[in-house]
Amino acid sequence: MNEFNNIYVGLDVHKATIAVAVAREGRGEPEYHGEIENSCAAVAKLINRLSPDGEALRFCYEAGPCGYGLYRQLIGLGHACEVVAPSLIPRKSGERMKTDRRDALMLARLHRSGELTAVWVPDEEQEAMRDLSRAREDMKSLELKARQRLGAFLLRHGKRYPGKSRWTQAHWRWLEGVKFEQVLQQLVLQEYIDSVRSAQRRVAQLEAQMRDHLGIWSLGVVAEALMALRGVSLVTAVTTLAELGDITRFDSPRELMGYLGLVPSEHSSGPSRRQGGITRTGNGHVRRVLVEAAWNYRFAARKTHCIERRAEKTSPQVQAIAWQAQKRLCGRYRTLMQAGKDKKQVTTAVARELAGFIWAIVCEVQGKAHGSKALA
Repeated sequence: MNEFNNIYVGLDVHKATIAVAVAREGRGEPEYHGEIENSCAAVAKLINRLSPDGEALRFCYEAGPCGYGLYRQLIGLGHACEVVAPSLIPRKSGERMKTDRRDALMLARLHRSGELTAVWVPDEEQEAMRDLSRAREDMKSLELKARQRLGAFLLRHGKRYPGKSRWTQAHWRWLEGVKFEQVLQQLVLQEYIDSVRSAQRRVAQLEAQMRDHLGIWSLGVVAEALMALRGVSLVTAVTTLAELGDITRFDSPRELMGYLGLVPSEHSSGPSRRQGGITRTGNGHVRRVLVEAAWNYRFAARKTHCIERRAEKTSPQVQAIAWQAQKRLCGRYRTLMQAGKDKKQVTTAVARELAGFIWAIVCEVQGKAHGSKALA
C-alpha cells in the first residue's frame, strides 16, 4: 500500500446501498460517484476504481444502525476511515433538502476540511461485551413491562397486595393464592405471571454470562476494581467499560463528565451567564447506570460487608480511592440536600463526581496516571 493521497471519500451508508462522493485536495467542489451495493465485494470494487495505483484513501461515514463492519473492512485493506458523530456534523440552518447525494457530498467536503468529529470505534471483543450489556438492559426493560402489565391486571379486578414490598418471596406466595371466579381470567393471570418469570430468567442468564466472561475479558480486572466503589455492581461496571472502552483516552475527569452529558448546559451572551439542566449528550447507557449508582450515596459512609468483599479483590490504592469517593460523595449528597436542592438534581451532581472517581480508578489500574490526579 502506498502513501495516503489527498482523496477524501464520503459515504452515506444505508442497509442496501451506499452513496459515494469524492473530494480531492485543491479541486473545488466534491464529485458524486453514484450509489453502490452495500456489500464487501462492491466496496472492494469501489476502492479499485478510486485508487487504481494502490494509494491509500480517506473514508468517512456517519455512525448508525449498520455498525462498524464497513469501518473494519476499510481499515483492514489499509485505508483510513472515520466513523463520525451525526449530532456533531455542521449543518446550514437554511437547508431544507436532504438526499443521499447531498449527504455524501457534504461528508466528503467536511472530511476534507477537517470539520467532522470521529467517534470511538470498539474492537470486536469490546463490541461483543457491549452487545451483552445492552441485551441485558433490553431484557430488564421487558421484565419491568411484564410486571407493570401484571400489576395493572390485578388492580383492574380489585386484587391488591396487602404487603409493603412487591416482587419479594412473600409477594410471589400471594400471587400463587390469587383466584378468579372466571376460568379465562385465571388463565390470563397465569400467563402474566409466567411472562414475568420468563423475563427474570433471561435477565439472570445474561448477568451470569457477564460474570463468566469477566475473567477472560481484557477489561475484566478494571471492572473488578470499579466494583470497589459503593453502588457500582457487576452490571454497572460492565456497562460502563463496555460502552466507554479505555477510559484513559479521556485526558481528564472533566472531559469524561462532559462526554457523558452530566455537565450543566449553558447559554451565555455578553455579561449574562445562564446555566440549565445537564446536556444529556454522549452515552446515555452509562449516564443511566451512574445515576442509579449515585442513589446509594444518600446513606452515611460506611464499609459494608458486601463492599468489603468486592474491595478485597483490588489493590490497596484502589480501595483508598473507593473509600475517599464514598466519604466525599456521601457528604456531598448530605450538603446539597441540606441546602434545599431537589433530590434528583443532587443525585445527578453525585453521579457527575462519581464519574471522576471512576476515571481515577481506571487510571490507577491501567498505570496511565495516579488516581489522585482526578481530584486535582
